[in-house]
Amino acid sequence: MKRTIFQILLLLILCIFFISGFLFINHILNLPFVPTNEALHKADSAFTLDFLIPAGTYIDNTLTIGDVIKIRTSRQTSLYETMIGSIAGLIPERYRQIADLVVFLFWSFLIMTFLRIFTFTRYGRALRISLLMGGVIYYFMPDFSPGKADDTIFLGIPLLIIIVRAYISWKIKSRKRFLNKHAGSRSGI
Repeated sequence: MKRTIFQILLLLILCIFFISGFLFINHILNLPFVPTNEALHKADSAFTLDFLIPAGTYIDNTLTIGDVIKIRTSRQTSLYETMIGSIAGLIPERYRQIADLVVFLFWSFLIMTFLRIFTFTRYGRALRISLLMGGVIYYFMPDFSPGKADDTIFLGIPLLIIIVRAYISWKIKSRKRFLNKHAGSRSGI
C-alpha cells in the first residue's frame, strides 16, 4: 500500500514539474520581444535575444518572442540546403528515395558498428538501437527529399520494431509466469 501511494505521489510530482515547465515556457514565449530584449540590454545581461532576430526582418513591438522564433526557424538559412534543394529537383523521385535510404542505412551501419565494437550489446538490440539512432540522425540532416514523409518513415519503422519487440518480450515473460504459477499448483505445492 505504501509503495503504491509513493509511486502515485512521484507521478503527481512529475506531472506538476512538466506542467509548470510548460506554463513557464509558454509565459516566456508570450512576452513581447522588443521590450524584453531592451530590458535585458539595460540590465547589461550576458544573455540577450539578439541572436533570434532574423536578417532583413523588421521586428515591431507587437511581436512576441514565440513569433520571432517562428520567423527565425521558418526561413531556409543554410547554403547547403539551398544547393541540395535545387539539385534534388533535377534527380528523379525514385533515385532520391534510394539516396535517402542509402544515407539512412549508412548512419545506422556506423552506429551499429560503434555499438558492437565498444559495447557488449547483442546483434538484435544493437540493430534496433542503430536503426532508431540512424532515423534520428537522418531526421536532423538535410536530405534529398523535401517534406517530412521520409523522416516519418525512417523514424516510425524503427520505433514500431522496438514497440513490437517489447510487446513480444512482455508476452513471453507473462506466459512463462503464468505457466510457472499453474505448474506449481498442479504438482501439489
